[in-house]
Amino acid sequence: MRSYNQYCSMARALDLVGDRWTLLIVRELLTQGPCRFSDLRRGLPGVASNLLAERLREMEANGVITRQDEPPPIAATLIRLTDRGQELSGVVRELTRWGAPLMLEPPDGDAFRMHWFTLPLRHLCRDGSPDQPAVTVRLGDLHDGCDIIADHGQIQVLPCSTARQADATVTAPPQVLVALFTGLMTLPTAQTQGLVVDGSSAALQRLLPEAGFASG
Repeated sequence: MRSYNQYCSMARALDLVGDRWTLLIVRELLTQGPCRFSDLRRGLPGVASNLLAERLREMEANGVITRQDEPPPIAATLIRLTDRGQELSGVVRELTRWGAPLMLEPPDGDAFRMHWFTLPLRHLCRDGSPDQPAVTVRLGDLHDGCDIIADHGQIQVLPCSTARQADATVTAPPQVLVALFTGLMTLPTAQTQGLVVDGSSAALQRLLPEAGFASG
């Protein structure tokens, strides 16, 4: 591990989590929860297996992650954040917020995974009809997506599950979803830009923010 050799809390923190891929690994574990090595790789396109293994060893040595062997029916080693690692959620949230304005025009060739929206959506969405019955809006699908649940004023954004029936399933180019959920584009406009709603458009409208995340 390389060090800045500075007696400064920011420099010390970057000694541990400033290497390439480390915070994206944290993002995946905050998004997916405890998961297998293969699950991490699927969420980190472009990382080599040996580099991912090296980063995980460093993170484990630094107390950011831990591994746990799960019995059947899982029968696999799961990687999870420690309590100390979970404290990075605020750092990831603020980096997501800071980077939101950079998301409106994706460069050609950039990889994209729908489940990457999970963390920002937890802060972007609101329940605009808290007195109405709960709704679930699915972005993407069971393989790569997330479920947004609005229930009596509370918002949850979780990995997609067969245990939930979606009131609406939404697909769209990523930049359209960014504009929609940051308040820079209305739902009718988004639908002219490639957004497709299978189910209740009202359920999706209920979740949209009143103010732009990118500006706040």
